[in-house]
Amino acid sequence: MKPSKHPHIELRQGESINEFMEGRLKLIQSKDGYRFSIDAVLLSHFVTIKPGDLVVDLGTGCGVILLILLLTRPVKHALGLEIQEDLASQAARNARLNGFEDRMNVVLGDIRRPPFAENSADVVVCNPPYRGVGSGRINPDTRKAIARHEILASIEDVMLAAKRLLREKGRLVVIYPSVRLVDILIRMRQFDLEPKRIQINHPGLTSSAKLVLMEASLGGKPGLEIAPPILGQGDFSIGSPP
Repeated sequence: MKPSKHPHIELRQGESINEFMEGRLKLIQSKDGYRFSIDAVLLSHFVTIKPGDLVVDLGTGCGVILLILLLTRPVKHALGLEIQEDLASQAARNARLNGFEDRMNVVLGDIRRPPFAENSADVVVCNPPYRGVGSGRINPDTRKAIARHEILASIEDVMLAAKRLLREKGRLVVIYPSVRLVDILIRMRQFDLEPKRIQINHPGLTSSAKLVLMEASLGGKPGLEIAPPILGQGDFSIGSPP
């Protein structure tokens, strides 16, 4: 990762531009606020994308997942939904910074009331808050707290939004703590989202699982594929996404 100067893109106080993927991806992020993690990179690699897909990212943050997909996969159009104004602004400016303003739109809005047409998306992706309210210390930085705790959106809200937005047989893809795997599998079926693929992340060969990547199909038939595990950051890092 290295800093980059782009005088034609406006930066707000406390923001910087960094380059990833050997300079192919440039991102405006907060210097001290919420920044994307390896979770977003793993999710962008795991998701199934078919030519011409319309992809919606719920809680898009700075837009990194959609931007990686636009750079590396045959996405037709990408829509990012973000409730925090500063992050939504970063995502919109990142789309312009990387030349995707014609294929990526960012909307300031609430996952609980997604302002998109029903049954319009082929794929919904989400890197949701991992912790329920009351589980662990809530970060005093509001931006980090909203990203990490279910303050403004629960996993049920994500499932309901996905069910509304996806076409029949459309795909929801999420990354979630492995300790909550049973919770999310049960909730998927409650919303007619059939789990189809799982990949589990372990910090090391002798370590218990940390994260799980899941892809579900709206109205899909039963049948679950469990992919080989990812150890550590796999073949990826924040400095060099796929």
